[in-house]
Order: sequence, then C-alpha cells, then structure tokens
Amino acid sequence: MYRIVIIGAGEAGTRAAFAAREAGFSGAITLVGAEPHLPYERPPLSKPLDGAVRMKAICTAEALAAAGIDYLQGVSASRLDTGHRFVILSDGRTLAYGRLLLATGARPRRLACPGADHTLDFRTYADAAAIFSRIGAGGRVVIIGGGLIGMELAAVLRGKGTIVSIVEAASKPLGRAVPPRFAAKLHVRHQKEGVHFHLGQGIGEITPDAVVLDDGSSVSAGMIISAIGVLPEIALAQAAGLATGNGILTDAFLRTSDPHIFAAGDCAAVLQPAGGHMRFESWRNARSQAETAARNMTGGNETFSALPWFWSDQYDLGLQVAGVPRTHHQSVVRRFEESELEFYLDEGRLVATAGLGPGIGVAKDIKLAEMLIAVGVSPDPSALADPAVNLKTLIKSARAA
Repeated sequence: MYRIVIIGAGEAGTRAAFAAREAGFSGAITLVGAEPHLPYERPPLSKPLDGAVRMKAICTAEALAAAGIDYLQGVSASRLDTGHRFVILSDGRTLAYGRLLLATGARPRRLACPGADHTLDFRTYADAAAIFSRIGAGGRVVIIGGGLIGMELAAVLRGKGTIVSIVEAASKPLGRAVPPRFAAKLHVRHQKEGVHFHLGQGIGEITPDAVVLDDGSSVSAGMIISAIGVLPEIALAQAAGLATGNGILTDAFLRTSDPHIFAAGDCAAVLQPAGGHMRFESWRNARSQAETAARNMTGGNETFSALPWFWSDQYDLGLQVAGVPRTHHQSVVRRFEESELEFYLDEGRLVATAGLGPGIGVAKDIKLAEMLIAVGVSPDPSALADPAVNLKTLIKSARAA
C-alpha cells in the first residue's frame, strides 16, 4: 500500500487527510504543516472574542491519532523529487509518497512601495495576534486595500472604537468580487460607521506612522495593515517542474501535470468545462476540493464541480455570493424588509445569486438558489423578483418538469 503525503495543514490539507480515511484508504497518511499549531480555520481570525484572537481548531490531536494521520507540525517541504517520488522537508527528513497532495494555500501579496516593511499582514494566527494585541479605542489604523479582508477588518476595528482609514487604488471598494449593488451598500454602511476612505489613490511611501499617498497627502496611523490580496503558493510546484499559472494547474480531477500529484485549495487552479483554469478562494470550496482530491488519490475518478461560493460578515450584515456574477448577466432583484437578493440569468438560465442582510438572514435563500442553479432552470424573472414566491416552489416545479 502506498503512502499519501499532504503538504499544507490548512482547511484543504487537513480535510483531505480525513477524507482519505473516510474513503477507505488504509495506508500511511502524513500531513505536513508549517505552523506550530494544530490545524485551524482562518475565517474566525478576523472575529476576536473578548479581545482575544480565536484559534478554532479543525480537529484535535486525538482525532488525528485515532484516524492514523501522522501530523508533522512546524516543518515545511523544501523540495520535491518527482522522479523518485519523495519530499525533502525543512528539517532534513525525506518522505516517500505514492500520492502527493499540494495544499500549500496562498501568501499575502506584498506592497512594492518604499517603506512596505512597516506594514503588517493578515493571514495567519500569528498575524492576527500581532494586530489585535496592539489595537484599542482611540487608536489609528490604516488598512491598505478595500477588498473583503480589508473591509471585514475595518468593521471589527470600528467595533472596538479604533479610528480606521482605508486606502484603495480603485475608485470604489469591493470592486473585484462583490456585485456592485452590494458593494455600494457596504461602502455606505462603513461610511456611516465612521470609516474614512481614500479611493483612487496610489501609495508613494509608507513611514512608521503614516501612509503617504500619490497626491502628496498623508494618512497618520499607529498601525498599518496590508490587505491587498493573496498570491497562490506555487514555488514548490514550479521548482519541481509542474505546470503552473495563476496557481498550480490541475485537470477537472484535481490532478496536476504529474499524475501522482494532486492540488487543492487556494493554491489550485482547476480546469473549467468552458476552458481555462480558475482558483476558488473560500473555506467551503477548499473543503470540497480536498474531499474530491482525497477520493481520487485513493482510486476514485470524480470531477470537481462545486459552485463557487463565499461569505463575508461586516458589522451586523451578512453577504453571500454563489456562482460567478458577470456584467452581461440579466439581473433580477428580490427585496425584503431588511435584506435583498439578486439573481443572475445567462440567456434565461439561473447561474449565480447574491444576498445581503442582517446576520444569516439571506443564508437560507442563497442555499435554495444554489439548488435552483444545480437543477439548471430558466425561471420566470417575475417569480424570482416576488418575495411572496417561495423558492422551494420553483425547485419543486423544476424537478417535476
């Protein structure tokens, strides 16, 4: 029986290890993690509890032992020898493998301006602990980047009484991933909460206590956080000669250009039915990819076909987006008293949906919309827009048809 080695002990790597056992694999499984902790979930890092950063473990040491998963923590992979099928670790050890999963995740994108080393990243538990241990009411924080991470952090910091400014090179925040109507609503909410925005601004220089903008003005800060996105961690794969692009390129079965090596999670760029490769950056997609890869590494032949999905909590508002909304899609809006849903039709067929409302108020409808998308329906736009029409009814009608 061959050994499975998994590089990366985040959501994807850890779930893959357990999924391989659930698929009936009885050989050795080794999980390699660079951080000195048990595997943990990243989303709770931006939601401290009573001022302390939460480390929500994916599993316990007892669960790893019970499943027969050998967890090597605090070490990383230095090199792959694909010809002989072994991994050289940072501590000098060598691991032979029959199947290898690269779940190396992503790393923060770095600023290129002078003084960039004065900024803090927000990616790991150590990053979050460094940030939240230093903030307090009346302090000043500048966040560079108005994407989801930057805006989520701004909401949390404002809740602590911190003075927050966001510097964003684009003309509006949340422009890349969030549908425009919801991006605009969240922008307005942040402004009402007192967040200061500097939009359409490049950065000339960063000093220990200020961000100097391209127009010569400066924004003072006691702490500066860089939140300009992430890059897939592909150096190990590149050095081994695997095909890479915006991620480690895989086929629909999550196999890389080496049939004995798979990739999953933020580092993987998966072949799409219409051509091209796509990376899926979210907790749920990482878990789904991990489970698919694990089953295929243990003899399965299953394509990864999950719908892209992500969520974001900002103040008391919850945002969810399922599918990939495009500008050419027909938009249909369903309004409730405190929330909104937007459906996206491509030549009549429902292909994506998004919602914004208090708490998890839109979660149930987003889930029902995902079921409609999976059925492949072309619903009546007037029915989608009518809040009196239960989406369950549309699902039943579609299945009956």
